[in-house]
Amino acid sequence: MRETAIEFEQPARLGTPLPAARVSRVPVLALGMALGTFLALTFVLCVLFDLWFPAQAMNPVWAPLLPGFTWISWGSFFLGLAETFAYGWYVALIFGSLYNFFAARFGNAVRS
Repeated sequence: MRETAIEFEQPARLGTPLPAARVSRVPVLALGMALGTFLALTFVLCVLFDLWFPAQAMNPVWAPLLPGFTWISWGSFFLGLAETFAYGWYVALIFGSLYNFFAARFGNAVRS
């Protein structure tokens, strides 16, 4: 017995096949660490500024933004540091998740 191979002809395709465009995504973990660290370092710089220039102190502005923060003790300093780091993570989780959702949904839309 002789086996025969049946070949099917593929219809000719017009044009050059292009790779599908990948939608860029924001890595939420990296964004959270970057924003948390940035805000924590900014907080440290602001505290140092307030200590060097007490006439231009910014601590009254921080009171509504950082619950439990009072001027200045070590406990209050570390509480403010933790809160600013947490605010960075809050922004990263909300913004990163929303960006990734909308990028996946509308990222391949045709731009005119």
